[in-house]
Amino acid sequence: MTSTLRTDLLRIDGTPDPVGGTLPILHGLPRQTGAGAGVDEEMRRNLAYGVPDTLLPYTRQGGYDRVRAERELPCVVLENETLAATFLPSLGGRLWSLVHRPTGRELLHRNRILQPANLALRDAWLAGGVEWNLGATGHWPLTCEPLHAARLTAPDGTPVLRMYAFERLRRLVLRMDAWLPAGSPALYVRIGVHNPAPTETPVYWWSNIAVPEDREVRVLGPADHAFHCDYVSDLRRVPFPEVDGVDRSYPGRVRRAADYFLDLPGGERPWIAALDATGSGLVQTSTARLRGRKLFCWGTGTGGRHWQEWLSGPDSAYLEIQAGLARTQLEHLPMPGGATWSWTEAYGLLQADPRAVHGSWAEAREAAAAALDRWVPPLELQLADARAASFGPPEEVLAEGGGWAALEIEAGALPASPVLPFGEPAAPQEPWRQLLKTGTLPVCDPPAEPVTGVHWRLLLEGNAADWHALYQLGLLRLAAGERESAREAFERSVAAQASPWALRALAFLLPDRREAADLLLAAHRLRPELRELTIETLEGLRRADRPAEALALIAGLSPDDRAHGRIRLAEAEAAHARGDDDRVRRLLAEGIQVDTMREGELSLDALWLAVHPGTPVPPQYDFRMADG
Repeated sequence: MTSTLRTDLLRIDGTPDPVGGTLPILHGLPRQTGAGAGVDEEMRRNLAYGVPDTLLPYTRQGGYDRVRAERELPCVVLENETLAATFLPSLGGRLWSLVHRPTGRELLHRNRILQPANLALRDAWLAGGVEWNLGATGHWPLTCEPLHAARLTAPDGTPVLRMYAFERLRRLVLRMDAWLPAGSPALYVRIGVHNPAPTETPVYWWSNIAVPEDREVRVLGPADHAFHCDYVSDLRRVPFPEVDGVDRSYPGRVRRAADYFLDLPGGERPWIAALDATGSGLVQTSTARLRGRKLFCWGTGTGGRHWQEWLSGPDSAYLEIQAGLARTQLEHLPMPGGATWSWTEAYGLLQADPRAVHGSWAEAREAAAAALDRWVPPLELQLADARAASFGPPEEVLAEGGGWAALEIEAGALPASPVLPFGEPAAPQEPWRQLLKTGTLPVCDPPAEPVTGVHWRLLLEGNAADWHALYQLGLLRLAAGERESAREAFERSVAAQASPWALRALAFLLPDRREAADLLLAAHRLRPELRELTIETLEGLRRADRPAEALALIAGLSPDDRAHGRIRLAEAEAAHARGDDDRVRRLLAEGIQVDTMREGELSLDALWLAVHPGTPVPPQYDFRMADG
């Protein structure tokens, strides 16, 4: 059999696709101190560097629930004699499945359901497969967005799947080429990240690989130490795999959720594998630039099991092995202006002596490393990387991504290239095209989706007169870190015409929680039907300790809005703050299902314990990451 590439449909039980919201994400990410034991100066610099103050220009991506039905998703399948790899261009280019054809074994955690949950930077995220993450710490903004995809042919005749995108937070161009040479035991994926700006920008990359978990699966990598994060203490360097008397290389035997970033010695071949009782399982290796490796597990406690069922349904335990540019996911690296960084990853089935794999750590590492060198020798990986560098332009477009790159090409901020045909701008970009053509941004209500970049700001500075242009100018200033000048633009926008959008932005910039809540209430009155604004307003009232007003607002909502899980939770929290615990117990007994429960959020657990002290938290309300 030769290598083939075909398009197909994936049939799966799932919810409709999440949708982008109206409200841009104004907040950024928390900063890390790097104060933990064993953190060196290089890591401290990277922990402090590049943490975004805002996630502009992105909006939240939600609107999903937990009602699933059979649906069809377009996919692209690469096959040779050994492997069949299924990619989902419409969902961030995720590698959804990797099957070892001689045995029929699925090497990845192939989720049986398509169920978004609130784990990504923009909210919606999916468990399973291999997720590609570019931008900033966390699951990337395009994880549930379509990428551009195209077919091309390597010089030796091997078909290649190319997926590519423009990531707007960091303003980086991503190119991913995937191919399966005839007879190869490995799937190759070459990643290229390009900074088109003349100035330095922070960069983050992690390939997140979900694989099945059970008590006998052991995660191996070339390290004797790791940087440990367990969601309750600072990042610290610890011996690995034995931590606090427990062998952490068997995640299915560990009770608490945890991250272990393996501290690979310089010069070691970077790799990570998850091998089962028979000594076989998925391995990932790469060229040297992809330096970091990580083990993540949910833990076997009640909260960890609940999270896995929440994301993948019953009896679907999985863990993640990951690979990144930095040593940990809390770091960003400085990428020079005009630079392109690239590396090649290889994925496939590794088979090693099970006695060694489950022997001492030194024996297991040595056996897996030797099997890896037989599977794909380092020179072969380097040659694959060199060959891929010369891959040419696509021959056939397979899927269309968003129109933002095309808009930036029209604006002169990105160079056009036949290697990455970004197509044409679409409806979301039209207001900004009008600004390019006429010098005036049309008034839009709701507002146009935001943009970032100095060139857009220059077009609006001195030319913004109406509420909409002033609001967008404020967002551009906020994205540049200029909070005071952003506030001035939002105030001018409200003076021109009060809008919920500018009032909300002003509320975000106010340090006084009561004043911020007043502005959110004013914004809500202008758009009482906008659920995402209602939820933010209720959160603002909670922070300002104004539960009576929260309950009054909820009483005036439509029945559909009052039934929404996040609003029911807000009602229960406000009732508890008012001392009406009978109301809280009634709401909990009736059921509060928060479809957008955040990773690490303890609101339901805490609420239950507040009104049922000393009573175990029911599994449906237990999302504790540090359980046990």
